[in-house]
Amino acid sequence: MKRSFFPASILAFSLCCAGAGHVIAQPLTGRPAGLGGTDTAALKAQALTEIQSQYSTYKQIAMQIWDYAEVGYKEVKSSGLLQKTLADNGFTVKAGVADIPTAFVASYGSGSPVIGILAEFDALPGLAQQAVPVKTPIEGKNAGHGCGHHLFGTASVAAGIEIKKLIAEKKLTGTIRVYGCPAEEGGSGKVYMVRAGLFNDVDIVVHWHPGDGNSVTLTSALANRSAKFRFHGLAAHAAAAPDKGRSALDGVESMDYMVNMMREHIPQETRIHYVITNGGKAPNVVPDFAEVYYYVRHPKKEEVVRIFDWVVAAAQGAAMGTQTTVDYEIIGGTHDLLLNKTLAADMQQNLQEVGGVSYTPAEIEFAQKIQSSFTYKVPAIETAAVVKPLKEDEDAGGGSTDVGDVSYTVPTVGLQAATWVPGTPAHSWQATACGGTDIGAKGMMVAAKTMALTAIDLFTDPILVAAAKEEFKKDKGDYQYKALLGDRKPALNYRD
Repeated sequence: MKRSFFPASILAFSLCCAGAGHVIAQPLTGRPAGLGGTDTAALKAQALTEIQSQYSTYKQIAMQIWDYAEVGYKEVKSSGLLQKTLADNGFTVKAGVADIPTAFVASYGSGSPVIGILAEFDALPGLAQQAVPVKTPIEGKNAGHGCGHHLFGTASVAAGIEIKKLIAEKKLTGTIRVYGCPAEEGGSGKVYMVRAGLFNDVDIVVHWHPGDGNSVTLTSALANRSAKFRFHGLAAHAAAAPDKGRSALDGVESMDYMVNMMREHIPQETRIHYVITNGGKAPNVVPDFAEVYYYVRHPKKEEVVRIFDWVVAAAQGAAMGTQTTVDYEIIGGTHDLLLNKTLAADMQQNLQEVGGVSYTPAEIEFAQKIQSSFTYKVPAIETAAVVKPLKEDEDAGGGSTDVGDVSYTVPTVGLQAATWVPGTPAHSWQATACGGTDIGAKGMMVAAKTMALTAIDLFTDPILVAAAKEEFKKDKGDYQYKALLGDRKPALNYRD
């Protein structure tokens, strides 16, 4: 089904930026009136004003989670803060869903449509960094929000609360849900939530991600399967009795060598990376245990399975050749991202209405110092204020996300907002630093507003929802979803 996304009317709207600086003001484009003559332009104007008025509150929440910096499945305080915020605003919160202590579903309203918003909040190990434009680790800390999930979760909660207000005021009808999704960084938290059926009755899911620019997602992600391979040998004195030992580390290194030889013979789009998490304790002791943690990625989920099985064969061969034994534990597995052009076109219109982020003179100075730490050409700082045009990209990109599993269950749409200085890569100390400042908080507000406006369209325009579902059904075809991590329980200790 093809439909037009061009507006029927335009409402001039000036956005007040007091205290927040500073989202670019643009005309607010209205949509045709929804069921019952709903004036979507008026609802959107209200949403923009009210979300902006809570800038200080949402910034404080995000910065508290930035300070907590809890890694996957350990986000007790971070998840708890978001749950409390939602409960205090009238949501019914169910915690500990899908056998994950930090996962939750917060709901308000009743009936259709059911619109879900994804929220993340896990940090990354090894990225503790002060909110300054030079590399300055935080003493006594390890983890940091180098992927901006403290902003992610907070913006999603902000959007959910605004939609709840409109439902409470009887300006919208239906159900809004905020999904608290732990351990996106390698823990595949959403996969367990999908597997538990938590999205089965949802009509549309909306999400976002921090970044260094403003755009709607029309680029897929790499499917992924990860595992820890554990080799077992025999300990012995490495000098006096080496013949009595069998080195588990030899098993790991032999496996790594064979996998590296594989790279010539697998599709070039494949990504395989690993880290030795345990290589023994002392050079003069033949290690009786060693562990290596592997990721296998490819744009197609079927290829991930095939190549991963080859990696397993390499591990088994390495064990045979070193007279050790090996076992492995699947840690995570995610699908590629099933895109929805119908929803993307609508979200693009809303992102353009919200606009990008502008910097104060002090923030420009901060940004210049951040950019000076890079060894490559970076975009102009002013591009943070630009909304990129909607453009489909056949490249699957370089990352993986458990949002992919959600997208094979329910029509899903997302955006990226400029929470980092242009040119900043994810998973870097620079991203962590930006996320601890107003630069990050302003981008967070762009995302919150865009998701709220998109949700308003979904609540008021059943034709939009129907078109998105039709596209989803066509693109998914006869594929029956099956989690790439199998039937294992959540890997709650994968960061240990």
